[in-house]
Amino acid sequence: MATNDEPLYPIAILIDELKNEDIQLRLNSIRRLSTIARALGEERTRKELIPFLSENNDDEDEVLLAMAEELGVFIPYVGGVEHAHVLLPPLEALCTVEETCVRDKAVESLCRIGAQMKESDIVDWFVPVVKRLAAGEWFTARVSSCGLFHIAYPSASDQLKAELRNIYGQLCQDDMPMVRRAAASNLGKFAATVEQNYLKTEIMSIFDDLTQDDQDSVRLLAVEGCAALGKLLEPQDCVAHILPVIVNFSQDKSWRVRYMVANQLYELCEAVGPEHSREHLVPAYVRLLRDNEAEVRIAAAGKVTKFCKILSPQLAVQHILPCVKELSSDSSQHVRSALASVIMGMAPVLGKDATIEQLLPIFLSLLKDEFPDVRLNIISKLDQVNQVIGIDLLSQSLLPAIVELAEDRHWRVRLAIIEYIPLLASQLGVGFFDDKLGALCMQWLEDKVFSIRDAAANNLKRLAKEFGPEWAMQHIIPQVLEKINNPHYLYRMTILQAISLLAPVMGAEITCQKLLPVVVEKTVKPCLVELSEDPDVDVRYYANQALQACDQIMMSS
Repeated sequence: MATNDEPLYPIAILIDELKNEDIQLRLNSIRRLSTIARALGEERTRKELIPFLSENNDDEDEVLLAMAEELGVFIPYVGGVEHAHVLLPPLEALCTVEETCVRDKAVESLCRIGAQMKESDIVDWFVPVVKRLAAGEWFTARVSSCGLFHIAYPSASDQLKAELRNIYGQLCQDDMPMVRRAAASNLGKFAATVEQNYLKTEIMSIFDDLTQDDQDSVRLLAVEGCAALGKLLEPQDCVAHILPVIVNFSQDKSWRVRYMVANQLYELCEAVGPEHSREHLVPAYVRLLRDNEAEVRIAAAGKVTKFCKILSPQLAVQHILPCVKELSSDSSQHVRSALASVIMGMAPVLGKDATIEQLLPIFLSLLKDEFPDVRLNIISKLDQVNQVIGIDLLSQSLLPAIVELAEDRHWRVRLAIIEYIPLLASQLGVGFFDDKLGALCMQWLEDKVFSIRDAAANNLKRLAKEFGPEWAMQHIIPQVLEKINNPHYLYRMTILQAISLLAPVMGAEITCQKLLPVVVEKTVKPCLVELSEDPDVDVRYYANQALQACDQIMMSS
């Protein structure tokens, strides 16, 4: 029979383990909160477990983080949405701790709970939590409060909404930069819940203050606000309020702010619309492409294709291409690498003539770049150029550089070429492939790097699929079988791997007639002959049995 003390047992375990010196035991108990809550029942969870957790929030960060995460999904264990408010006190306490990841998780859990609460409960319970945190003496509470306004605001009365907007405005002018950063970071989410008439007045006033903050860490977060607010405002308001801010930010004294503008530029263009982007943001983008800081040029170079899609081909050729030419010989290898990763996408935007005249010379210079990542980025996107200029011109201009890269001293470059070969083969056609690239594919089977040999074996399989078994029987199989006598065992292993990969593609007949006899004769039988002379009688017996089986296979094939 159950005793009266039995329901107390789970909570007793929890309390014991939470106070244990071993952090792992404390962590385990926190992660078992749902099990303990089920054992206790909803009422005792509300009255005993949750108050206990509220009082015991002075622990290691790992334990507090686990607690913040568990409480976010705890509504079913306290009696459903009607009682969700009981989970707010422990999470409110966690919002004030020093460790950022714990606070962030507590805010996330509060938002998850708030999103499920009734409107009346949000006004009665959630809004007071937001107001208490926003008025907290320690900056950590005020930082956490910034992430909760978008949950509290929609359910509030008009008077309470005005109070919340006022509090958020004060947080944006807080003495602590960390609080202003949090306010700037969450402004977009809060603004999305605010009515349109207040958005144009109060929220834009708050935003203007953040854009002129003396801390660059606050201003760079305001850049993200540009894109978020731009999507909420009417087009004419966006041009009036957001566009001047973007242009100013693109000339900001802090390179971090300019970097953020370069990184977010396409989103900012979407916010202000293509027409105004062409008119006002092209000069700003050109400045960013020619910025003194390499980090800014890297971010700007990575967006060059996306930005060109907004422009007409004429504008792109006139304004952006001169900058692209400069960046292709930039002193920073990372700038050239960022450019190489996207420049091929400009070909469809500019069209055939501009690609041949303007882009091809840039492609060639980047293909010969001394930094391997630059060459890799160009190789991996060649198909985009092929669609525009055609295979004949591509093979004349770029193929010699590709063949040169196939013997590059950096094995990752060789690997990228191998992986691109089947696509290149399908585009070039079988005749061109046999003349120019066939020998390379065999050469890679005896590369010094295992990854290259492995990729080369898989490459042969993909080529056999592409051109068919008859072509493979004529151009691949004889050369592969010749290499099975290589004196180095690693290369022989690669050949065996290649044969095993080719067998399913070639079909049963060719495998039995051509591949299997060679494998048996050259690799299996020599081992069995050696084992047939072993001192142990059993080894000799089974080796002879195997030799007889091999002979039967050879005769049948």
